[in-house]
Amino acid sequence: MQFLVISSRRTEHFSDEDFQALVGDEGTQARVLYGKDFTRQIWHRADVAGACQIVEAKDEAEARNMLATLPFAKANMIEFQIIPLKPYAGFL
Repeated sequence: MQFLVISSRRTEHFSDEDFQALVGDEGTQARVLYGKDFTRQIWHRADVAGACQIVEAKDEAEARNMLATLPFAKANMIEFQIIPLKPYAGFL
C-alpha cells in the first residue's frame, strides 16, 4: 500500500541549530529507507521546512514504524501527516 507522507519541522520548539546538528544523520537514514524500497519518491517542501514523500508499507502502522527511525522523529523534532492512497480510477 502506498502513502503520502507530509512532514513539518517543529520549528516552534527547536532552533535551526538543533536541526542542523542532525541533518547529516537524517539524510543518511533517508537513503537507508530508500534502499529498503520504503521511500519511493521524496521532495523538500517549498512552503515550510519539511518534506513530502510517497512511501510503500503494508499498513499505516508499518509506515509510522519506518518513519520513526528517522533522527528528527526520534528527537520529536518533526510531525507527520500520513495519507493512505488508492489507485486512480481513471486509469483502471
